[in-house]
Amino acid sequence: MRPEAGGASSRRTGISRQPCAECIGLARLTRAAEAGHDLRPLWRRLITRLLDGSIEAGEGLDLSVIAQLLGDKQAGLAIQETILGSHQLFRSPCTARPPHLRVLALAAATDIGSNTPIEFLLEGSGIELTTLYVLPDMAWPDWLPPHDVAMVVASDSDDCRAALDKIVHAAPNWPRPLLNLPGLIGRLDRDKLPGLLGGVEGLEIPQTVCLTREQLAGLSRSVLALAEIAPDLAFPLIVRPRGSHAGKGLAKLDDALAIERYLAERSEELFFISRFIDYRSDDGLFRKARIALIDGQPYAVHLAIADRWDIWYMNAQMAASADKRREEQAFMQTFDAGFAQQHRAALSGLAKRIGLDYFTIDCAETRDGSLLIFEADNTAIVHDMDPPDVFPYKVPQMRKVFDAFAALLYRRAGRASEAAA
Repeated sequence: MRPEAGGASSRRTGISRQPCAECIGLARLTRAAEAGHDLRPLWRRLITRLLDGSIEAGEGLDLSVIAQLLGDKQAGLAIQETILGSHQLFRSPCTARPPHLRVLALAAATDIGSNTPIEFLLEGSGIELTTLYVLPDMAWPDWLPPHDVAMVVASDSDDCRAALDKIVHAAPNWPRPLLNLPGLIGRLDRDKLPGLLGGVEGLEIPQTVCLTREQLAGLSRSVLALAEIAPDLAFPLIVRPRGSHAGKGLAKLDDALAIERYLAERSEELFFISRFIDYRSDDGLFRKARIALIDGQPYAVHLAIADRWDIWYMNAQMAASADKRREEQAFMQTFDAGFAQQHRAALSGLAKRIGLDYFTIDCAETRDGSLLIFEADNTAIVHDMDPPDVFPYKVPQMRKVFDAFAALLYRRAGRASEAAA
């Protein structure tokens, strides 16, 4: 089967009947790293095979992942580019033979944080995952592996846009059900999302604007007024470099002088800015939740609690506080009747507006009880790597999330009865 690629012709051709290269995969390698295993010996063995030309394609992709896990993103992407130049199809480990279901993921050639980490959702499910890297300058392969359902896993980041555009042209002729349509993914960027979600009952999301470095500097010199950029902008502002994740470059700017100091420490050319909303609870702590929306239904992923506004799960130090973990446990165990019910209208409204089969939101509650949206994303990590002796309540919760995702795949493949069984 070969989708109609459409668009401009490719300067390279696909490889006929390309086999699927077997790899260790992102999930297993990340899990090993999080468990404290030293990946450097494996790195040294694989880099030797890369340099002498004996490396297999799957090993090369694993080497790219290991480099990024060890902190060398540039080397990892260079290795990935080398491997993808001759091979685009990769199979992740599967616990069942034959597999219960076969999924084809359509990915972009990018870093490990910019494709949906679908492997974590499928581990232990008996569902086979094959990934096709969609390269803008390479034709679709003449043959694709048999699959029951496909899913677009590329993100809306700048380095994925060309791959998404190519998938857009192929999507109408895809021979199997296709999840997370690429045209919908392209609406998740921070400056597009507020317009998409504006007017949803019970939901608050501040307008976000993308500014050049020159425009941001103009604000610091009072050459440009906030009201000229967007009606609801006011100090304090939240600023971050465009394309940054996990709080990199994120700052709260209280006045024009703070902008000047911020720019002195940053070299990027494009920035997102929005007004700061104080979502502190009555006890002075900030709470940010990650929720997965699977076929429109919300599922708790985590609740981070900290005394800082720029919170994410890794800096909330949840493992060090039994009180925080008890609150997160209660949040998960009462989620359906509690948080999800309280924000039912907002969650339902945003799920319909966004329209994706699977995505996540990072959110909080404002002081007036609205659901405050920080980000909607199809590539945020959802995993079960937290140590069960410290977070025993997460095991059943994450199983619930994974089962819901698997059930979605079975439904879309027309095999819902097998998922129920």
